[in-house]
Amino acid sequence: MYFDLSIPSQLAGALLPDLVLAIGAMLLLLYSVWGPATLARARVTGILAIVVCAASFAAVVWVWRHDATASNGIIAVDAFRWATDCIVLAATIIASTLMIDYSEREQLVSAESYVLLLLAASGMLLLAAARDLMVVFLGVELMSIASYILAGLDRRSARGAEASLKYFLLGAFSACFLLYGVALVYGATGSTDIAVIGTAVTGKTFDNPMLLAGIAMLIIGFSFKVAAVPFHMWTPDVYEGASTPVSAFMATAVKAAAFAAFLRVWIEAFPGATAAWVHPLQWLAVVTMVGGNVIALMQKNIKRMLAYSSIAHAGYLLVTVVVANQLGAAAFLFYLVAYTLATTGAFAVVIALSEPGERNESIPDYAGLWTVQPWLAAAMAVFMFALLGFPIAGGMGFFAKWYVIEAALHAPQPQTVLAVVLVLASVISAGYYLGVVLTMFMKPRPADAAAVRPVPTGTFLVISLSAFVLLLFGVLPNGFVKLAHDSVPISMVGTPAGPPVTAAAER
Repeated sequence: MYFDLSIPSQLAGALLPDLVLAIGAMLLLLYSVWGPATLARARVTGILAIVVCAASFAAVVWVWRHDATASNGIIAVDAFRWATDCIVLAATIIASTLMIDYSEREQLVSAESYVLLLLAASGMLLLAAARDLMVVFLGVELMSIASYILAGLDRRSARGAEASLKYFLLGAFSACFLLYGVALVYGATGSTDIAVIGTAVTGKTFDNPMLLAGIAMLIIGFSFKVAAVPFHMWTPDVYEGASTPVSAFMATAVKAAAFAAFLRVWIEAFPGATAAWVHPLQWLAVVTMVGGNVIALMQKNIKRMLAYSSIAHAGYLLVTVVVANQLGAAAFLFYLVAYTLATTGAFAVVIALSEPGERNESIPDYAGLWTVQPWLAAAMAVFMFALLGFPIAGGMGFFAKWYVIEAALHAPQPQTVLAVVLVLASVISAGYYLGVVLTMFMKPRPADAAAVRPVPTGTFLVISLSAFVLLLFGVLPNGFVKLAHDSVPISMVGTPAGPPVTAAAER
């Protein structure tokens, strides 16, 4: 079956998953405030939030499988958007599942947290679909405003309030850069449509200071959202202060949506302006990969360590933005799935092992975990190996880094230096990823260590499924690699992509 989505039917077809999610969030908001705030109502709201996300996910798959197309407008209808939507919605389902168990442990009766998760996800879907800089800004703000509130939702936590305030102030500051960049690019090209901008800047010399300043402002604005060094200052404090499910959500879904918008804008709006931005992004990728990993080595709190880990992975993903070709976009999607599974799984283990009040989050608290919860220690080891990119044990994480390196080496202008830095940065990361594994398996369990609590069902499912999928696609990656290769932005279809992306698996 094939159908064409033209304006205005595009709003009903191309935006079907977005409408399902947004309408579901509004209905859920009415339900959450209709009666007294209780744990039972909060749990039902969480379950309904998962149902809404699943319905939106089903809508994405339905439209994707039926080969929806659209005219060149401000809303993208391509496989890249649908793949990003699936990643975002899967991360939202995982965060909602973790939030249900976490809220019962912490006695949080805030049903509105699930509504905020859905509203933030609505902004992310808009970001994935945006082909206009103003739509990008609207998606960023919808995502960010909900995230600011989520960070400080637990009013009993002083750390949460501090995290929310820091996130809001720096987020508002970055939004100013993003909006000012949009205005300058509009002034230089006469449009905010990224396809029109791409046509306007192709084949021209870049001596227009307004355009150069606009590109610089956009780089700064996006760098704040993806937590690239030196625009990462908010990340460790926010991840540590926010509730752990929210930290997992921000580390995965927020980063995925922001990077998807970043990549689409760069490959569609500025492919002809490489000379103006390639060197700044190269340096940004280098300092982010090195800086995130080096600072992570000094962390003793597991959530702060994962925060700096997410910063380092932002550097790895920036390599795919620098490459900006079909192979880079495919590597981006594959990497994003592996990173999302490993990071949410690691945060789920943190939830399973932490005590009420978010205690027991120091890495030394994990000493001897193998002796009391062997399956939990094994799952955490899989997540650490996946984030490290270790062969076999790291499963999908190894091939994710392999494809990013391959994309860098086979770019039209090979990024050999970035590939080398990526490898060296990964070696540095072994110091803290393997440090967690060493603590769990090699160090004795302290006699006064807190007893390990039973793992709630939802958290157990998240940990088990994440580890299973990582290992499965680490053994059989080719099918997923082909799907990633077929899901590049529509503007890249037919462009040179380098060697087949299955080459690594065949070796």
